[in-house]
Formats: sequence, C-alpha cells, structure tokens
Amino acid sequence: MFQLLLLAAVLLGGYLLLTNTLFRRSTCKGNAPMAGKTVIVTGGNSGIGKATALHLARRGARVILACRNRHKAKAAIAEIQEETGSTDVLHVQVDLASLKSVRCFSETVLKTESRLDLLINNAGLVADGRTEDGFGIDGGRVVTVSSMAHSWGCIDFEALAVNRHLGTGRFSWQFFQAYCNSKLCNVLFTHELAKRLTGSDVTCYSVHPGIVRTELSRHVSLWQKVFIEPVARLLFLDPDTGAQTTLHCSLQEGIEPLSGRYFSCCAVQEVCAHARDDATARKLWEVSEKLCGLS
Repeated sequence: MFQLLLLAAVLLGGYLLLTNTLFRRSTCKGNAPMAGKTVIVTGGNSGIGKATALHLARRGARVILACRNRHKAKAAIAEIQEETGSTDVLHVQVDLASLKSVRCFSETVLKTESRLDLLINNAGLVADGRTEDGFGIDGGRVVTVSSMAHSWGCIDFEALAVNRHLGTGRFSWQFFQAYCNSKLCNVLFTHELAKRLTGSDVTCYSVHPGIVRTELSRHVSLWQKVFIEPVARLLFLDPDTGAQTTLHCSLQEGIEPLSGRYFSCCAVQEVCAHARDDATARKLWEVSEKLCGLS
C-alpha cells in the first residue's frame, strides 16, 4: 500500500513539475487596438494559426489567412466568423513550398491591400521531401513562430548551399534534428531582420508557443502517433493557449525596444550564444537571399 502511495505521489509530483515548467501556460495581456489594421497569418486554417487569427478577428482586425488548402481555409473562415461576428476574414492562397506561389501571393496582397500592419509567420510542418524549388522541407510587426528546440539546432552552410536542406533522413531523430535546425534559423532570421529594420517603424520577434497539440506532426508514422498521442492529451497545450505568446508579441505595447528578441510564456527570454551570433545570422540571411533568387 505504501509503495502504491509513493508511486502516486511521484507521478503527481512529476506531472505538477512538468505543467509548471516545460508545459507552463501563459496569457496574453496585450490590448493594442486592432480595428482598421490588416494582419496576415500563414497557416491560419488550423492549430495555433487559427487560434491566433480568431483572437485578432475578435479585436476587429482584417485577417488574411495565407494557406494552401482552400477547403480548410473556407472552413476556418466560417468558424472564425461564427465565433467573432467578423466579416473581414479572407483567404489568399499560397503554397509556401513554392517560391513562385509566394511571389504570386505577395503581388496579390500588394495589389489588393492598402496596408499591412502585422505578419505572423506561423506555418510549420514536420516532414521529409523536397519543395517545388528543390529545397528541403523543414516548417508594422513580424512575428515568427520558432520553438525551444532551436537550442539543439545547428546550421551546416556547406550542405545548405549544395543540398538545399537543413537535414534529412528516415529516422525520427533525423526529423527532429532537421526541425531543430529550422527553428534555429527562425531565431537567427529574426535577429538579423531586426538589425536591417533599425530606424524603421517595423519590429520583429520570434516566439516559442509551448508544446502544443496541433497538426504539425500529421505526417509522422503510426507508431510515433501511438506514442505521442497519450502524452499529448495529458500534457500538451491546446492551440488557444499556444497562441498566447504570438498574441503577446502582436498586441503588447511597449515591447518595440525588444525587437529581434525571443519570447516564451509571454515574456522575453535569453537564447544560447549560437542563436544570437551576428556573423551566423548575417551569413544565413545572405545565403537565403541567393537561394531564393533575391541577390
């Protein structure tokens, strides 16, 4: 009997520890007015992106869902409109795996929209394969959804230049390493973007949304889902909770001096040295420009 009680106490203690550290919840308290402002949310038809779009639509923003799947976008728009009463939510199709599609999307927005106040780079995916252009698939303010996994990332510039990917392979740890590498790129991208925006009225932030139950891992194998699903249901955050730090960086006034920084649980956090290295961030930007045909 004592052993069962001890086991129960250990399990409860472990659960409480995890929910107050790795799976800690936070709430956005930002209240910047959004009426009359235009927002783009990539991947806004599901998960964290849809939760973010819903909150911003509720605050009166014009919300553009930038996503590939028309059917899912239409369903998301209907749900957002029903919950918020907003009629200013629309879909502009873009396939982020195609630079041609991205350019077409950009041209469409420039032609049809008179302003853009907030860009939320939310879309992400854990998968293998190649984009249309031969790249490896990894997933006023620019908010880029990164992850705490950036801490374990690294960038092999030689492999990136030759192979156009950040890592690939058949095994789970290879997928995870590629994911970590891509999230490190998100943080470094934001670090460099902030420098390039110095003197302008545009700021940028990278965020860790928490460990969230989303469709991010929809392409993982069945045995991985069998392992992940019970843990996810017990500990992972729901998309609405996972959207809070993104919303904080979108709505919180007074964080402009923190442009380029990394946020988690609605607060700025320090990152490891290799995630704030100026030379690496600048090189990543320059390599990315070449690979995208911008230089």
